[in-house]
Amino acid sequence: MYNLFVAVAAYLIGSISFAVVVSAVMGLDDPRSYGSGNPGATNVLRSGNKKAAILTLLGDAFKGWLAVWLTARFGPRFGLGETAVALSAIAVFLGHLYPVFFRFQGGKGVATAAGVLLAVNPVLGGATLLTWLIVAFFTRYSSLAALAAAVFAPFFDVLMFGAHVTALAILAMSALLFWRHRANISKLMNGTESRIGDKKKAAAASK
Repeated sequence: MYNLFVAVAAYLIGSISFAVVVSAVMGLDDPRSYGSGNPGATNVLRSGNKKAAILTLLGDAFKGWLAVWLTARFGPRFGLGETAVALSAIAVFLGHLYPVFFRFQGGKGVATAAGVLLAVNPVLGGATLLTWLIVAFFTRYSSLAALAAAVFAPFFDVLMFGAHVTALAILAMSALLFWRHRANISKLMNGTESRIGDKKKAAAASK
């Protein structure tokens, strides 16, 4: 019963789309209406408002971290262990991808996954974030950086901490990240993927 409560609570936390909320509060266009149509920090950046993009990034990462941290911190009081942590990780991630508050039209989960990994273990999260930063810096492709991080996250986890239940949740998140980026993969192969910093008009023209 407690595991079910954890999963539902984490999913609801994940369903808060900071891209939509921040854009609305700051009087910007709905991020689902331009660029890639993805309610995430990268697409919000295409609006030209860096502050909104940063707030979106931090908010999406924070909710991933919060759901897992709360479970790990208070779960043992209710007899909950690593299984509950793994459930909260995948549930908050699914909430971001398919938010109940926004007609199940969510983002691709990169920032939320980063928050989850940081809560699971700061070293794991840091290594994965570093992977994203290196690839993003040299290529300026957010999607390619996300795919690289998705590949290395499970590898880093098993290499550093061995096989464990939460590793399955991390592997599932990586698989879902690839699924959510399938259109980006096609664009990368065709050379039409937009780069970090592109304005929404340029992004729309490349669709």
